[in-house]
Amino acid sequence: MSLLSKNKISQLDNVDIEVFKDVDLSKYSTMKLSSHGDLVKVRSLIALQDLLKVFLDEQIPYRVIGWGANFILPKEPDFVLIKLDLPFDKNSINDQENEFSLSATAPLNVLSSIASKYGLSGWEVFTGVPASLGGAIAMNAGTSLGEIGELIKDVTVLSSTGMIKKIDIDKNSFSYRKNNFLNEGDIIVEATIFHKGIDPTVAETIKTYLQKRTESQPLREKTCGCMFKNTITQINGNSVTCRAGQYIDIMGLKGLSWGQMRISPKHANFMENKGSSNSDEVKKLVAIALEELEFHYGVKFETEVHLP
Repeated sequence: MSLLSKNKISQLDNVDIEVFKDVDLSKYSTMKLSSHGDLVKVRSLIALQDLLKVFLDEQIPYRVIGWGANFILPKEPDFVLIKLDLPFDKNSINDQENEFSLSATAPLNVLSSIASKYGLSGWEVFTGVPASLGGAIAMNAGTSLGEIGELIKDVTVLSSTGMIKKIDIDKNSFSYRKNNFLNEGDIIVEATIFHKGIDPTVAETIKTYLQKRTESQPLREKTCGCMFKNTITQINGNSVTCRAGQYIDIMGLKGLSWGQMRISPKHANFMENKGSSNSDEVKKLVAIALEELEFHYGVKFETEVHLP
């Protein structure tokens, strides 16, 4: 049943707001999971403030969806999805400035392309990450080359009460694959990102890394990226990185399926939707993998994505 009654929808009278009730949500996640629910598209900051006021007054729960790479959509969400379509001008980025204030909806693949063009050093760290700038900041997305949190100067956030606040980023703002500054209901609407100078080798670094990812990861499949966080453990007084994918591979679980969801035969830290899988099948396969990892190695891994 839709969370947006006719009465509530009538309050969303703004040309920059588009409401969809009880629709197929599968295309709003990179894993393309089977899901039906309510969605609101928002094209301006003022419209977003209007929307949050109605949601606050009516006590309607919501979640912002970027590219949907780090969030497993439930079969029937008990919240409304907000899809931001805020203006982003890629032509505002050049090699003459050191930092740029960009919309949270800026696609990382576009930013990577610009980094290659101008040689913006540091921006290679998010090569191949399927996300918008806001979503990447929220989860401190990164690769083996580094994390996006290293490049963020400040973040502009809209709170659940409609208040706009600018948050200056410091050394305590991020942890591995997470931020430490967003409160429940906060929405990133803009961020200032900087680069570390001009380096003509950046284009080749990005090209090489993309080729490496294509060869080693199932980028053409319906996945959410890496499913589990790597973890650090102490062995004989030394810090050792435990890679979930490597452990799953050693256990021989590549290709293990539950319903239409399977652990990728190509990279064991990925799960692939081979049909019309749903969140229940994802959670079951995740539970099996976590149980086996702890049983065989005594290591408790965490998911990198948010499970319902």
